[in-house]
Amino acid sequence: MSLAAWFARLPTGAKFLLILTAVLLPIGIWLAWIGESGIRQANSALEGRTEDQARLAASAIDSLVARNALALRIAANGRIAEGSDSCDLVRKSLAIAPAIAQNFELETLDGKPVCHNGQIPDTGELPIIAPGDIRVRVAPDSKSLAIRAGVIGGMATTAIPLSDVRSAAAASGDAIRSVVLHDDARQVTLLGNPSSEERVAVNEWPIGHGNMYVRVGTQHQKIRTTDRLLLLLPLLMWFAAALITWSLVGRLLVGPLKRLERWVLAYNPGEGPLAPPRKLGPSAEIQELRDAFARTMGQVEESERETSGALEGQRRLVREVHHRVKNNLQVVASLLNIHGRSAGTPEARAAYAGISRRVGALSIVHRNHFAEMEENRGISLRPLVSELAAELRASTPEAARGLTIDLEIDSVYTTQDVAVAIAFLITEIIEHAMLHAPHDPVELSLRRTSELTARLSLGSPTLVPDDEDQPEKMQFERIVAGLAKQLRSPLDRKLGRYSVDLPVFPPA
Repeated sequence: MSLAAWFARLPTGAKFLLILTAVLLPIGIWLAWIGESGIRQANSALEGRTEDQARLAASAIDSLVARNALALRIAANGRIAEGSDSCDLVRKSLAIAPAIAQNFELETLDGKPVCHNGQIPDTGELPIIAPGDIRVRVAPDSKSLAIRAGVIGGMATTAIPLSDVRSAAAASGDAIRSVVLHDDARQVTLLGNPSSEERVAVNEWPIGHGNMYVRVGTQHQKIRTTDRLLLLLPLLMWFAAALITWSLVGRLLVGPLKRLERWVLAYNPGEGPLAPPRKLGPSAEIQELRDAFARTMGQVEESERETSGALEGQRRLVREVHHRVKNNLQVVASLLNIHGRSAGTPEARAAYAGISRRVGALSIVHRNHFAEMEENRGISLRPLVSELAAELRASTPEAARGLTIDLEIDSVYTTQDVAVAIAFLITEIIEHAMLHAPHDPVELSLRRTSELTARLSLGSPTLVPDDEDQPEKMQFERIVAGLAKQLRSPLDRKLGRYSVDLPVFPPA
């Protein structure tokens, strides 16, 4: 089966669904693919943005540490050798530097304190470093960030409150969820709760010349599931269009047409007035189609009534014609019998009898044809041949009163023309037999040989094909041969039996 034939056999709703699928589904898939690509790009951009914010937070803390260490190293470089006045000099230098811790402590090269300004947390864990070097540690009290810078003649130590570090990290962006500082000994949480179940991305960077690490947790900023569901809108559009179209086609088109079809199939002319369905949906075209059907059926029914009336009149006319023809044939047969009985010579009486037998055969065919008109199946040959044989038996001359006719007849039907030719052929052969072999029986058989043919056979010793010396015999042979030609079949002549094939109707 070809694709076009398969598509043509589908119902209308399925055709609409396939057409909409072919048109809208590729567009929906294409739009969904574009949306998915956009989401992937947006997610990549969001991930890059959160990573930049995390890096910015680490850089802010690293800058804060570097700025304090640099300012402290510049202010304290070479000042330790001046003794107790060195702290005043460093304090004055730091006072003019913005956003720098003002509490500090100066130590000798071996770590002994020289002087200090403000409160400095315990820095015993900070190692002794060379000039130019920097060390950063979380203070033992976990409240500040201790910084030691190596300067000429000793070391300088300061502490940055964790509040300042927290402010620097928080200023990096709203995506920061946690900030943790840790070194080899301890760690401290500046922001958030690292153990929170919230999904965060954690990145770690070194600060303070690699002496400390800052671990920054940023929120996973990705397209949400609800946003992803928006990608299904094109597919939902296809599904909704297909569903709505299916529903509308079924309600506005297929359903009303099915109801109209059931009404047309259920309606039988003559069984009542036309009552088309009134509820066929809002479609004006289907309602107009219903009205057109009703008008057409009304016209057809009216035409059938007129045709039936005309046919009935024609049937009555034909019946009357047949009746008159039958009466006329009976009148002719009666006149022939009357004249035959009053004829003066035997030859004349025989001639009148022969003519009467042929008129009687035609009358029998006509009567059987009139009887079979109502069934429209043609003339039944079995009763026709039986009646014809009885008529011929009754009209035999005195010399042939002992003539017998043996019948073997199947029930077959044929046309009037064939029946007339058969009746005349049987009449000619039986008459020839009763005149030339009155004491010998005549065998008559009619057997169906196929669906459309039957074979008529008549047997009598007087039937001799080659005996044509007498003029009467020659005339008989010409007559039966001519009647066989009317049946469109050759006459099969054998010694003692003549046969011919004739057309019949198929069995019912």
